[in-house]
Amino acid sequence: MAVGLLILLAGLAQLTRPSAPLQPGALPQPTAPPQPATGFNAPNLTFSAADRILILAPHPDDETIACGGVIQKALTSGLPVRVIFLTYGDANEWSFVLYRKQPELLPSQVKVMGLVRHDEALAAARILGLAPGQLTFLGYPDFGTLGIWTEHWGAEPPLRSMLTRVTQVPYASAYRPGAAYKGEEILADLEALLHDFQPTKVFLSHPADHNPDHLALYTFTRVALWDLGMAPELYPYLVHGSRWPEPTGQAPARSLAPPSSLVGQMSWWTLPLSTEETGRKLAALEAHRTQYEANAGYLSSFIRANELFGDYPEVALGAEVADMGLNAAGTGEAPEELTDAERAAFVGLEWHRVRRAGSDLVLSLALSKPLAEGVELSAYLFGYRPDHPFATMPKIHARVGALSHAVYDQGRELRASGVQVSRDARDIVLRVPLALLGDPDRAFVYARTYLGDLPLDSAAWRVLDLKADRP
Repeated sequence: MAVGLLILLAGLAQLTRPSAPLQPGALPQPTAPPQPATGFNAPNLTFSAADRILILAPHPDDETIACGGVIQKALTSGLPVRVIFLTYGDANEWSFVLYRKQPELLPSQVKVMGLVRHDEALAAARILGLAPGQLTFLGYPDFGTLGIWTEHWGAEPPLRSMLTRVTQVPYASAYRPGAAYKGEEILADLEALLHDFQPTKVFLSHPADHNPDHLALYTFTRVALWDLGMAPELYPYLVHGSRWPEPTGQAPARSLAPPSSLVGQMSWWTLPLSTEETGRKLAALEAHRTQYEANAGYLSSFIRANELFGDYPEVALGAEVADMGLNAAGTGEAPEELTDAERAAFVGLEWHRVRRAGSDLVLSLALSKPLAEGVELSAYLFGYRPDHPFATMPKIHARVGALSHAVYDQGRELRASGVQVSRDARDIVLRVPLALLGDPDRAFVYARTYLGDLPLDSAAWRVLDLKADRP
């Protein structure tokens, strides 16, 4: 367990540094226009009088970091607002060290810190104008929900949280205490809450974020909306990016722009904030005391003259379009926290192209250099069909090493999967039978490189639209 904790803490260190306009005059206008970012322009996000605003946050503080201005503007306009937290944020050990002045390693202490972060979220919400009844906490495992997404569905056992050592929601104040740490349980909670609230605009974590819980919340939400047949406007927000935002620290007169690697890959929207709104947002952020005291320089970098949202388009692979570029690159650069030896092993990656070849899906990835001993590539491919429960659909994981590869469905190795892997210098091509994915209407694809248990680089989750080719 001690070794596992050290690995977890190393990962957390990397992640902390880092999907009809209102009538004129109905929304407060900024007291001073924000300065536009060089080379970047985006339309302003607007609200209508019929909007219902849902904020989905992986952890307590994400709602303030990314959407403190959204919440204020929506409430000022009298719009219904609800915030849902995926976790209690109880695994952020670096904050525990600074807050308690000593590591919190006992499961009972970790759960107490989850309650501290719950109460901090209530305090921040009051500053922004939200009542406690507008907040819902699901209580799934901090730093564990991406593992649930990839490996804990159906007959698979629930995930056991590394720090709390539990396999179900342990908080009495949660939406559904005792819910197992399983993919179908998270999906059921999101679907019930989405159906109940009926949002018109959903603000959620970004598919290119570097934090695993942020990635998981995006994918779980997409499936929940498909299951419900709902199509609200989606506004993903980025929190964890490589050397982003720049510069660090407060700059309330400066506009927030996306990382340069993402500027041309998707549509972006910006929400200008007034001086009063940025001031209240900072006060709410400071109310997340464990987080702000641990990393004030980074968190205050989101005190800007705007908030920013953007999402990748779905990749349409129908009868008319059989070959598309994915343009979902990783960072391409080694994280600052790596040792010299780990930097030397670093392999960057990006999705290159995707195409249909008969009954197969062909995905190509470009690497910054060939895989070396100890460095592996993982590619994930999950299919979706509206006529099959998502929990029963295959969850395919291809692990590619320097000399060999293996294919899994969740944790079960598939000896005769039909997946073909070919290599050419720094390129890897995966040819995957669509039947292996359950002959899906849509598919999620994601890839990452890693050294042992240490993540190196990752390419964003992308959604492929395959339904046009179904009879």
